[in-house]
Amino acid sequence: MAETKVAFVGAGYMAEEHMRAFAGLPGVAIAGIFSRTRARAEKLAATHNTKVFDSVAELYQTTQADLVVVTVVELSMAEVAGACFAHPWTVLLEKPAGYDLADATRIRDAARRASRRVFVALNRRAYSSTRQAVELLAKDSSPRFIKVIDQQDQRAAIEVNKQPELVARNFMFANSIHLIDYFRVLGRGEIAGVEPVAPWNPETPGLVLAKVNFTSGDIGLYEGIWNGPGPWIVSVNTPAQRVEMRPLEQVSVQLRGTRAVTQLEIDPDDKTFKPGLRYQAAQALAATRGERADLATLDDSWHSMKLVADIFGLA
Repeated sequence: MAETKVAFVGAGYMAEEHMRAFAGLPGVAIAGIFSRTRARAEKLAATHNTKVFDSVAELYQTTQADLVVVTVVELSMAEVAGACFAHPWTVLLEKPAGYDLADATRIRDAARRASRRVFVALNRRAYSSTRQAVELLAKDSSPRFIKVIDQQDQRAAIEVNKQPELVARNFMFANSIHLIDYFRVLGRGEIAGVEPVAPWNPETPGLVLAKVNFTSGDIGLYEGIWNGPGPWIVSVNTPAQRVEMRPLEQVSVQLRGTRAVTQLEIDPDDKTFKPGLRYQAAQALAATRGERADLATLDDSWHSMKLVADIFGLA
């Protein structure tokens, strides 16, 4: 197998987790890293025996990397992604690919102008729980009711997680995307429309309810609890079964006619690495090598961002 060189832009927590997920996969070489925070980059480089570079351009020109993983913060993503699109490597952007829909559109359009192959690390899609849920439902052709329960806390985002106010104000794009993307993973057909039930009010964020209609006849319901406690849950009901992810890293199934709930086994990689990242790294390598890959494209991500905007009345 030819060696695939993987470079990294950004040196924060997610860069560390992605690098750990890629390291050790067959045929992978960690080619180098660039970060504006050089001290962090040097620490990561030392761990993985690689080099630190002074710019995106130098990182590409020196390493000729095949794949670059971009893990910069939300407000820097458009600028850094644009710099990466100047070079002919495959690009994997950490989510969200844009801090709001307009920013996501700028990133998508820049990639199109440069004719780059760009993917987005929507790692909930790569959880073994999600993949098993998709597999269970693939055998069931009956109508689906998909319920997504979300919870967000803007104050905690600012005070605890140190998010900029602009990101916290748009936290439905930065964080609810993890939940809302499930509608597009589990629903069939195109999204025919979104009906607000309890609309988003940015002045007094609280309960948000919206019905999502699919051309297949599947129905989705989004329930968002803002600035209050609550779990993240995704469930799909059909006449034959109920598939539930609670928490999202776990999956269970209950069949019609029984009260028994069966918990399914989770891939050990989702316990050894940050859930989803090892599988996602393998898929990113496959995409880079021109093989079939189970990975969200930038267009996929944009459509999920658009659904976020539709649910919150921000389109």
